[in-house]
Amino acid sequence: MTQRHPHPELVCPAGSMPALRAAIDNGADAVYIGFRDATNARNFPGLNFSYEEARDAVQYAHERQAKVLLALNTFPQPADWPIWTRAIDTAASIGVDAVILADPGLMRYATRQYPELRLHLSVQGSATNQHAIAFFKHHFNIQRVVLPRVLSVAQVEKVVENSPVEVEVFGFGSLCVMVEGRCILSSYVTGESPNSCGVCSPAKAVQWQETPSGRQSRLNGVLIDQYTKNENAGYPTLCKGRFQVGENTFYAIEEPTSLNILPILPQLLQMGVAAIKVEGRQRSPAYVAQVTRIMRAALDHCIASPEQYQPDSQWLKGLDHVAEGNTVTLGAYHRSWQ
Repeated sequence: MTQRHPHPELVCPAGSMPALRAAIDNGADAVYIGFRDATNARNFPGLNFSYEEARDAVQYAHERQAKVLLALNTFPQPADWPIWTRAIDTAASIGVDAVILADPGLMRYATRQYPELRLHLSVQGSATNQHAIAFFKHHFNIQRVVLPRVLSVAQVEKVVENSPVEVEVFGFGSLCVMVEGRCILSSYVTGESPNSCGVCSPAKAVQWQETPSGRQSRLNGVLIDQYTKNENAGYPTLCKGRFQVGENTFYAIEEPTSLNILPILPQLLQMGVAAIKVEGRQRSPAYVAQVTRIMRAALDHCIASPEQYQPDSQWLKGLDHVAEGNTVTLGAYHRSWQ
């Protein structure tokens, strides 16, 4: 089994060069980025990196002893295969520290063409047990797995104990109601799968409308939510819309909230996870700076004195402020019966 890690990496999102600098300058050990196309799962207009910008990002990070991980975590379709292989070629040429992949065919291409290129199994790969992880290790020599956000703490610990590779877990950010990599909800409304086009709600399908009863958000013409005058309006996704069920209208599938693992940080460190990941490549540099700074402080405090560790009230307040829906949860990590 793989060696446990007493000092996990803090892996933070970078959807732009300003966000990358914010993460690294505030204490991230590694950042993850994507190219400006459908090869990554945050394919929004105005987001991500050109090949030239990615090269500059790697240089900036390496000069400051930080790593750059490249997310190529969508599933290529036959007609567009060269787009994804060209992304692998570029990743190898600019010297990224690892590529985060979900598609087995793309993994095979990477291992054959660039055997020295470090591969991480994306959360989109949906590997939730030691046997699935061992499959990817055996066939594609992956070095790390990013676990989907559907496992309890007890289940994560069992995976870490038996995994043949490093284990990375999510520590803060938006949640997904699906087992990542298996979402089919968005395609019902937009006609495009998030697993191939790279985004749950394509910008071209998003519509906002001011009405006498409030602001409405729609996807491809379908009403997703309606907000009162002083209510914060979230980016529309089908799973986090409000629906009428019987006589009630509420978040029937998933409420807008963010994962926050600060209360269980000592447990994660003790079990030996290799990395704590922050979600949010679509978020602003200010978000990245604030979350990175807080997570860095919490990690350093927990590493130095795990027995005395308690989440600082200011850390919690700071994360609440930038959380989706201004609320946080332990999500699937907390299951009292396990």
